[in-house]
Amino acid sequence: MKRVGKPVFFIVVVLIAVLTYLSFFGVTSYFGDVEKTIIKGADDIRWGIDIRGGVDVTFCAPADVDPTEEQMAAAESIIKLRLVNQNITDYEVYTDLNKNRVIVRFPWKEDETDFDPEKAVAELGETALLTFREGYEVDNEGKPTGLTAEKIILTGSDVKKASVGVDEQNQYVVLLELKESGVTAFSEATGRLAGTNTPISIWMDENVISYPTVSTQITDGSASITGNFTLESATDLANKINGGALPFKLETENFRSISATLGMGAKDAMVLAGAIAFVLVAVFVIVFYRLPGAVAAIALLGQLVGTIAALTGFFSTIPSFTLTLPGIAGIILSLGVGVDANIITAERIKEELKAGKSLDNALNIGYKRGFTAIFDGNITVIFVAVILMGAFGPTDSIFATLLSPVFFAFGASTAGTIYSFGYTLLVGIIMNFIMGVTASRLMLKSISRFKPFRKAWLYGGDK
Repeated sequence: MKRVGKPVFFIVVVLIAVLTYLSFFGVTSYFGDVEKTIIKGADDIRWGIDIRGGVDVTFCAPADVDPTEEQMAAAESIIKLRLVNQNITDYEVYTDLNKNRVIVRFPWKEDETDFDPEKAVAELGETALLTFREGYEVDNEGKPTGLTAEKIILTGSDVKKASVGVDEQNQYVVLLELKESGVTAFSEATGRLAGTNTPISIWMDENVISYPTVSTQITDGSASITGNFTLESATDLANKINGGALPFKLETENFRSISATLGMGAKDAMVLAGAIAFVLVAVFVIVFYRLPGAVAAIALLGQLVGTIAALTGFFSTIPSFTLTLPGIAGIILSLGVGVDANIITAERIKEELKAGKSLDNALNIGYKRGFTAIFDGNITVIFVAVILMGAFGPTDSIFATLLSPVFFAFGASTAGTIYSFGYTLLVGIIMNFIMGVTASRLMLKSISRFKPFRKAWLYGGDK
């Protein structure tokens, strides 16, 4: 096996030290009084509602209603719109088509003191009021005023369907199909406004979602809304319009509210327990396995900070992730798996030394023979993490899609807290392969080339 150079140990240690600093403290710059985050640190971790506090609610269609897939998509779109309008952007909204329900989770706002969760849930579940209004006159708060407030051309009950289409220039458009009740009114309004540059604004409750201008009179009840749409934006607008014609009010199936004080207390207790466990494990491996134990402790630190970096959005290819209490448990569990990997290797090295092998041979054989057991143990944990993320994560995630042939008969069981556990467990195991297997091997083989560290007893052999 190719020998590892002496500087490799120090290079790996420096890289882990830099990653540790950046993962915990991040990098910010200031332009006057404006602070800009360049690299996010541990303080930027998004805490889940079980830690920060918040609301977990499941909406469902009435028992006597069998909604279509389009109607459920519209309901999800309306809920997202209303959350954003309440300045709640850190939310989770999933649709379970098998059971006709929408699962919504959102945390308390920062410095929240008078938030009424029951009122917020009631507002989210109300049927949206869609209106088509003449012109686009708004007040300082963005609400309709003047002619726009007075002149309502259509309501959601006049819309039969909205869908996404492609025009002759291969641009995405939103196609409208009106009911008989709206054809005459829409024909009159479009005939009067055609060519005047006066838009017909489309409102959801008191929030404008589009304000297209009219080019020609539309007399047959079929219209198209053009603009610089992408497929996603056109689908979003169509869903919102369909939501205004939703023929039912969502009912609250389950509802629970979590105190922020309780959640932060539990988070602090678990973080403290994890820190104590990390120190005790590091002391244990150093005492029992000497130099390989010291290297294992450094690798475990690298695994921990790598996992934290994957949570904060440190890596550009991995978005920031919401961390829950089970997610913290996933980090601790993955560290346990990482310790196990290093112990397996250290024991194999010790056995080879006691069998009379030279130090270099013992290191090579120990890592080679120990890898099979490490790989088997880690790959089974990865399978478990993937199954958890597929079963308890967003229904459109890659894991849920891969496992849909297995879970299709059971319906979605979205639980963000368990999804976070699967995520941190998966990332922790991947980091274990990088740190606990690769980095530790490079560090140990590198430092073993220095004369003071070539004593067999430092690696578990006899003095």
